[in-house]
Amino acid sequence: LQQRRGIRLSAPAAIQVTVRDALNQALDEELERDERVFLLGEEVAQYDGAYKISRGLWKKYGDKRVIDTPISEMGFTGIAVGAAMAGLRPVCEFMTFNFSMQAIDQVINSAAKTCYMSAGSIAVPIVFRGPNGASAGVAAQHSQCFAAWYGHCPGLKVVSPWSSEDAKGLLKASIRDDNPVVMLENELLYGVPFEMSEQAQSKDFVIPIGKAKIEKQGTHVTLVSHSRPVGHCLEAAAVLAKEGVECEVINLRTIRPMDIETVEASVVKTNHLVTVEGGWPQFGVGAEICARIMEGPAFNYLDAPAVRVTGADVPMPYAKILEDNCIPQVKDIIFAVKKTLNI
Repeated sequence: LQQRRGIRLSAPAAIQVTVRDALNQALDEELERDERVFLLGEEVAQYDGAYKISRGLWKKYGDKRVIDTPISEMGFTGIAVGAAMAGLRPVCEFMTFNFSMQAIDQVINSAAKTCYMSAGSIAVPIVFRGPNGASAGVAAQHSQCFAAWYGHCPGLKVVSPWSSEDAKGLLKASIRDDNPVVMLENELLYGVPFEMSEQAQSKDFVIPIGKAKIEKQGTHVTLVSHSRPVGHCLEAAAVLAKEGVECEVINLRTIRPMDIETVEASVVKTNHLVTVEGGWPQFGVGAEICARIMEGPAFNYLDAPAVRVTGADVPMPYAKILEDNCIPQVKDIIFAVKKTLNI
């Protein structure tokens, strides 16, 4: 009626949504959209999930769609992979990706390789998801980043969200994909609210796997990161902007397949590259980015060597002060930028 009278109605505003709620929305919408989708894992049903990602889903969809499993990653991952081969679309939650080591035979030898080894006749549409990388005060066996591990393996797609839009759009895309997808979330981001656009609030919203996002435009140096360190890069960029240094911040979103074209285009513009990750340095995500830039056309545009900012090359300590010194901080990114810019 107001529109008929010529009164302009403002578009629905963006809203604040936590990463936890964004993941919950994605699961809810995909369970509703496709009856082949189901969720399984430890405590995902009656307890609403160890991190409350699956809150309310068991009550809504019941025992056949949201399934509590025994504490046996190898067992329930094998069940999920077999279900995917039989035509269902499982979402397999690990309480932490450190525990996925118990099931790595199923993830790699069964899920990742089957489509190729069957000459394309057997698809394995499954999502392996859960918290990855360092949390807080949980020591070495709960703090490892597996982006480089799973990103190494042909047959897998690997995504690593930062914001709520990333989380929702990538999870929905992963569930709809016919390949096995590893989705590496971060526990410390679950309770963090991000602005979610009107478009992202739609049930049809997906983010294409394999496409990075430029979170901030800049001209002096390219910062490339994924997951929680993207926020650190933006904080560092805000500090450096006050000193006249304009950083371009790229959120990879996807580890495999990697959107190296977006990184190359940025390096051509800024002539400097710094990669930031929470994982270990040797054979890491940053190492792969640097190698790809070295081998490609953007190398000729570099005015200084690429610099990596990574986690320390040690198992994660338990003590907080040691933990803080093992994880890249904003000050470490600022130091790396100034080093590469020689300022």
